[in-house]
Amino acid sequence: MMPSRFPDEVAGEFQPPPIDFEDGEDRHIQIRVYDESGAEYEALVEMYDAFDPADRAQGIPPTRPEEIRRWLDSILDEDCYNVIAWHNDAVAGHATLVPADDAHYELAIFVHQDYQEAGIGTRLIRSLLGHGQESGVETVWLTVERWNRAAVGLYEKIGFETSDAESFEIEMVLRLNETDGSGSAASDENG
Repeated sequence: MMPSRFPDEVAGEFQPPPIDFEDGEDRHIQIRVYDESGAEYEALVEMYDAFDPADRAQGIPPTRPEEIRRWLDSILDEDCYNVIAWHNDAVAGHATLVPADDAHYELAIFVHQDYQEAGIGTRLIRSLLGHGQESGVETVWLTVERWNRAAVGLYEKIGFETSDAESFEIEMVLRLNETDGSGSAASDENG
């Protein structure tokens, strides 16, 4: 369910992909927008098929290959925004913005267990937000399990604010773009 309250202030600028960097393990990582190719789709299926069940949250990602494909078909839809972190030809992580409506999106991020705690998640979220920002996404929200203090700290560092902490999950929100008063993100005069 979409939050009822979002911040009034824009969080700041985020760099959109492509982004190249060395992670905390000195691996070359490239983050780029999902290109809708069959090869990238299959690489995502492979990463999620090998994803550690202990790292799954809120029932995602699914565990069986056919469920993974069905789930990916829904979050790789043309209305969603997706970025992938690559280490050579392997997917190190994936982040997505899934729409609730034209301006409000839910964020989900997954970093494969072989690439966690190396700074990839932070860069992946920031580049996804940059992609959303340049695409006119107004607001983003996510839910995170209360016990996951590292994730909560990361989201706060990026600029997310807590909007609801009444259940075992914390709901966090962030504004990416100003609105034009109609509820739609404002665009510049040049289109």
